[in-house]
Amino acid sequence: MAVLRFYNTLTRKLEKFVPLNPEKVTLYTCGPTVYDYAHIGNLRAYTFADTLKRTLRYVGYPVYHVMNTTDVGQLESDADLGEDKIMIGVRRAAERGEQVTAWDIARLYTEKFIADRTAMNILPPDKLTPATEHVPQMIELIKTLEAKGFAYKTSQAVYFDVSKFPTYTELSRQKLEQLREGVREEVVVDSEKRNPADFRLWQLDQPNHAMLWDSPWGKGFPGWHLECSAMAMTYLGETIDIHTGGVDHIPVHHTNEIAQSEAATGKKFVSYWLHNEFIRVDNVKMSKSKNNFYSLNDVVQRGYSPMDLRYLYLEAQYRFPQNFTWQALTGASSARKNLLEQFAIVQYFVAEKEPMDVAEHPLRKKFASFLADDLNIPGALSIVWEVVKEASLTGIEKYSLLLDFDKVLGLKLAEVPTFGSFFSLEEQQGIRQLLIDRENAKKNKDWAVADELRDRLTQQSVRIVDTPEGPVPLVEEKTMV
Repeated sequence: MAVLRFYNTLTRKLEKFVPLNPEKVTLYTCGPTVYDYAHIGNLRAYTFADTLKRTLRYVGYPVYHVMNTTDVGQLESDADLGEDKIMIGVRRAAERGEQVTAWDIARLYTEKFIADRTAMNILPPDKLTPATEHVPQMIELIKTLEAKGFAYKTSQAVYFDVSKFPTYTELSRQKLEQLREGVREEVVVDSEKRNPADFRLWQLDQPNHAMLWDSPWGKGFPGWHLECSAMAMTYLGETIDIHTGGVDHIPVHHTNEIAQSEAATGKKFVSYWLHNEFIRVDNVKMSKSKNNFYSLNDVVQRGYSPMDLRYLYLEAQYRFPQNFTWQALTGASSARKNLLEQFAIVQYFVAEKEPMDVAEHPLRKKFASFLADDLNIPGALSIVWEVVKEASLTGIEKYSLLLDFDKVLGLKLAEVPTFGSFFSLEEQQGIRQLLIDRENAKKNKDWAVADELRDRLTQQSVRIVDTPEGPVPLVEEKTMV
C-alpha cells in the first residue's frame, strides 16, 4: 500500500495517512445546502473530495464515503442568526410566482446537485444522507449531550455549552475570548444564552417554519452543525478517518462538529481534517451582489463543457486559492481537448488492444508520488503530459498509462470514441484507402491530388492529423467528451 501524506488542519502538519482500518477507509464530506444551485466554489470542493476518494482507491484502499445534504436547519449565519436557507429558497420561488413547499425546494435542488455532480464526473458517495431523514438520530445525540451536562435549554433553543468543552477552539486555533469579542451584543438574539459562542442544537420558537418535528424539548428543527455529527457517526462510526470541507467551515461548523461529537462519545471524532481553499472570480470574492456567483449552468451556457471546469480545478492544488476567469477556463478547455485528441490518436494505433499492466512503470510511480504528496494533482497532471510527449514510449504504453491515470483525474478518457464507432467496416476501409492514397500522393509530391483526397475526407467530417507513426483520421468535434 502506497504511503500517502495529507496536511491535517487539526495539527497544521503534513502527516502520514494511517487509517483506523485499512480494509475500510471512512470518508465524510460536507455536502450542499439544497436551496439553490451549487456554485463553482462548491463544485471545486466536491471535485477535491472526488480526487481524494479516487486517489485512496487508486493506491488500494477500499473507501466508504458519506455525504450529507442539508435540507433543513442551516441559517444564513453560522452564529445562529437569520432565516433558514431552505425557507429562503421558498421565498425566492414565491417572488418568481412559484408556489412550492420547503420539501419541494429541497427535492428540486437535490436533483439539480446530483445532475451537476454527474456532469462533472464526480463519483457519487456510497451514502447520500438528507438531514430530514435522520432527525431521530439527532434527537438521540442531543439527549446524550444533555445527560452529560453539555447541553441546556432556553425558551428559544437547546444549546451546546462551549465552556464545558476545554478544547473547543483546537481546530480553529482561536481563543474563546476572541470569539466572545467577535459577537456583538446587539446580534445575540437569545438573551438566555450562557456564552455568545454557544451554538444551537435544536431550534424552538419558530411557529412559521415549514419543517418542524416533535422532540423532548418541544416542536422545532435541528441545528446545522448537529446534523453532520449525527449522520457521520451513524454510518461511519464514532471516529472517522477523513472529513473534508471548505476552509470556511473551520472556525465554526467543523469546530462545532468536533465539540458535540467528542463530548457525546469521549472519543476523537476525526483523524484527518482536509480543507480546500476558496475560488475567487477575477481576483474578487464570489458574491451575488457582484454578479460573479457562477453555477455550472452558467459555464455550460457560455459554451464550455462541465469537464472543462473539472480540468481547471485539477490545475490547482486543493489547499491553494484558485482564481476563476473565463480566460482561464478557455485555457483549460483547450488543454483538455488537446489531451482528448492525443488520446484518440494513441487509441487509433492500438486499435482494440487491452491495456497493459503498468503497475511497476516508472511514470506511474512518478504520478503516484505526486498524489502521495498531499494530493498534488497539478504535479500528477504534469506526468500526463510527459506521457503524451515522450517519444520513447510505445503506443500501448501511452494508452495504458493514460487510462490508468484517469482513474484519479476523472476526465473520461475511456469514453473517447474509437474511430470504428463512427463508421461501418466498409466505410472504415474506404477512409483508410484514402489515407494511403494521400500518403502516396505526398511521396510523389502530387500536392493537388493530396489536397483533393484531404477534401474528400473533410466532406465525411474526417480531419487528418499527421503523426510520426502515420496519418490519423479524427471525426471533428465527436472526439470530445
